Amino acid sequence: MTNFTWLVKTLWTQTIDGEQNYVVIASYDVTGVDGTYTASLSNTAQFSTASVSPFIPYDQLTNDIVVGWIQQELGENGVNSIEACIQGQIDSQINPPVTPEVTPLPPDFYPVP
Repeated sequence: MTNFTWLVKTLWTQTIDGEQNYVVIASYDVTGVDGTYTASLSNTAQFSTASVSPFIPYDQLTNDIVVGWIQQELGENGVNSIEACIQGQIDSQINPPVTPEVTPLPPDFYPVP
């Protein structure tokens, strides 16, 4: 079973309606770990003021709060899509796809004129 971890890496802020440090963009990583196999994706999310309301002072923000905003912006389908992509990467590590080989043509492949 794969365990997924969402980790906020960077926050971009601006002043909105007199409130300083209103978060408007977050960059984040999502990492999946299944035993010894690991895969991850990085992305950014942009927020409307409605999605980060009510305003929370910057120094009171936590990873869980911002991840909640990100997942709300993505919606259930978006969250599932990211985690499915990571799971696909892990599955490819567990069962690597077969890579075709270039094989020389047999000596008598072409008819002799």
